[in-house]
Amino acid sequence: MRSPLISLLLVGVFALSGCAAATPATTTDPTAAATAEASAEAGADCAGVGVVVDFGTLDAEGASECVDAASAIAATAALDEAGVTTEGSVEWGDAIVCRVNDRPGPDETVEVAGEASFVESCQSMPPAYAYWALWVKPSAEAEWEYAQEGLGTLELEPGQTVGLVYTTGTETPTPAG
Repeated sequence: MRSPLISLLLVGVFALSGCAAATPATTTDPTAAATAEASAEAGADCAGVGVVVDFGTLDAEGASECVDAASAIAATAALDEAGVTTEGSVEWGDAIVCRVNDRPGPDETVEVAGEASFVESCQSMPPAYAYWALWVKPSAEAEWEYAQEGLGTLELEPGQTVGLVYTTGTETPTPAG
């Protein structure tokens, strides 16, 4: 009975994440504004594959890189080329993203307003109110789309951008740019 329950939870998290607004939330944070500008440039001028990372409420600087790619490339390879490390979970492997550049750390308490604080163990699914959302932008002119598959199987074509956003609360913001 555990497996169907986990599957239902996974489907629920993906379904809720897919309901997110297609435009990023307005922000007055200068760091976020700089990240948004850099990611817009990476996506617009990138002949290869763009990589955007937004740490959201985690206190870390985001990333926006353009990775050389003349043909399809695995999303994991694009992230690796951009200097971005990821970790999956024990139960789900790289079908989900538990940590990006070691965040949230294994000894870091994550606090979300109105929810129980926790330390991410990467044993199973993260809570629905604090997780890494995986996005794909099919072209520089396109809107962000919630990824339809996990990081471990996602392939990107030149001109596409992959985005990771640490999502907290009830909304799933898109990557800036």
